[in-house]
Amino acid sequence: MSHPLPDYHMHTPRCNHAEGRVAEYAEAAIAAGLSEIGISDHSPMPPAMDDNWRMRMDELDDYVAEVLAARDQFAGHLTIRLGLEVDWRPGCEPFVRQLSAQYPWDYLIGSVHYLGNWAFDDPDERDRWDEVGIGATYCQYFAAVADSAASGLFDIIGHPDLAKKFGHRPSKSEQEAVVAAETAMLDAVARAGVALEISSAGLRKPCAEIYPTSRIIKGAAERGIPFSYGSDAHAPNLVGYAQEACRGLLRQHGITAISQFVQRRRTSID
Repeated sequence: MSHPLPDYHMHTPRCNHAEGRVAEYAEAAIAAGLSEIGISDHSPMPPAMDDNWRMRMDELDDYVAEVLAARDQFAGHLTIRLGLEVDWRPGCEPFVRQLSAQYPWDYLIGSVHYLGNWAFDDPDERDRWDEVGIGATYCQYFAAVADSAASGLFDIIGHPDLAKKFGHRPSKSEQEAVVAAETAMLDAVARAGVALEISSAGLRKPCAEIYPTSRIIKGAAERGIPFSYGSDAHAPNLVGYAQEACRGLLRQHGITAISQFVQRRRTSID
């Protein structure tokens, strides 16, 4: 029988677009047969990069306290890791370094949701896609992901091809440039020694596809890049979502281990 995958990507109401207490996520995980989860709500950001899609700095202590209290409450039944999902934006490095030293994190997920000041995966900002262009957006996105890996700030690269979220696909004439940007991203991730996230969240989005594509998983496997699994649950009923589909996709490319994190150190489990 297959071991359940640790689900390292889930949120709390502090990010203003999720629901459920940490204890409710834990109960859902136990009911789903999981033995390990990690809570990774959207981190605060410097004032110049702040928005309404994340917790405030003055909520961080309570967030950490809630996760650690749940860790104690469910000890013996479920392992709970303390994480954060942190936006990668150029100039954020000093803030993230300070944040990473402030609490006993098990892992930090680095995610690209912004290209400049454009929140390209925000439904309210979809019109900008026409202005920037699909191929150019993909290339800028993968370049930003490469930079996030090279920064050395993160343990996991979140949903590594989020640019496909709304179903935008590069044209044939754009494909060569996009594949080159993907390849450069994978090379940067391999050099940095960080994990890529395989995320079932894309199955719930217009692209209706796991993040990342088979092509990226194949390239990662060829480079020995490890993977972690995340449901990106914004409600307790999504914990462990479609993990069997993710496991199957990894296995198709010969990947038979998944990453586990404790105090920013990665190990692998079958």
